[in-house]
Amino acid sequence: MALPEGALRGHTQWVIDWGIPFAVVVALIWISAARSGSAGGVYKVFTLMDPPEHILLWFASLIGWLLVPAIIGGVAGHVIAARIKSVKAIPANQMFKRRKLGQRLRPPAAIDDLASYFHGTAAQQHFVDAFVRLAHRNNWSKAQDHWEVVIGITMSTPQHSELNRHESLRQAQDTSLQHLLAAALVGGCRVCESQ
Repeated sequence: MALPEGALRGHTQWVIDWGIPFAVVVALIWISAARSGSAGGVYKVFTLMDPPEHILLWFASLIGWLLVPAIIGGVAGHVIAARIKSVKAIPANQMFKRRKLGQRLRPPAAIDDLASYFHGTAAQQHFVDAFVRLAHRNNWSKAQDHWEVVIGITMSTPQHSELNRHESLRQAQDTSLQHLLAAALVGGCRVCESQ
């Protein structure tokens, strides 16, 4: 099934609509100018280090004069726009909320050791049984490593960015436990599968 025109978003659509045709034009001018001179000479004209000597080099110089600032400006604009968008997504009452002294001095909590779940709640025991015994064939160190990888990935999502570090860790562990349990019950581990 073909996608309607303009169906892709962002960079992909821009590359298809403008990037590829522009790259083809630049490549044709570069190759044509290099045939009449040297590739090093075209590079120096393109980067505005040397003045152009004939009409093809004038085109290469004009493209370099327009392209280099456009690429730098486009990248800088994208970075700034993405930063502004991420800041706008945070409510003002949370953005400027100061942490209390106790929260600032308190060290970050450690990720739970799966061995402590062995004598924990019924849910924790059920998770350890599935995740360690079934998914990792009783390899505790490998299961702990994969548990920590998933917690780290979960904590770096936008949903956890607004939380303080202790609340973020607690929610990441609860969420990861639920997500990993389903695969572990059938002997699977998402980290093992991705490797």
